[in-house]
Amino acid sequence: QVQLVESGGGLVQAGGSLRLSCAASGTIFRLNAMGWYRQAPGKERELVANINSGFSTYYADSVKGRFTISRDNGKNTLYLQMNSLKPEDTAMYYCAAYRRPQVVVTTTPQYWGQGTQVTVSS
Repeated sequence: QVQLVESGGGLVQAGGSLRLSCAASGTIFRLNAMGWYRQAPGKERELVANINSGFSTYYADSVKGRFTISRDNGKNTLYLQMNSLKPEDTAMYYCAAYRRPQVVVTTTPQYWGQGTQVTVSS
């Protein structure tokens, strides 16, 4: 059974930074593409970034240049470093795992974490 547990969310002022972590278990982590999604109140869940097993990455235009996705296969952990945060980054952030090593933007994850709240004040 795949489990994803996020941590690192919180309240931060605009311009600040946060690092989200996602601890994965129950899967051969290094073989899974992984991703971060977010959902703001009243909006649909959207892809923020993903990373394939070969470490190639994708970023949504809204976070490009500010967020960095990375993975540590030795620790079965996914990260999202978020810099220069804006109030519009406020959302619940979800870790996601795919059942394949490489994905494209439209690939739907098979596994989800419970989410961690990020709130950016102006």
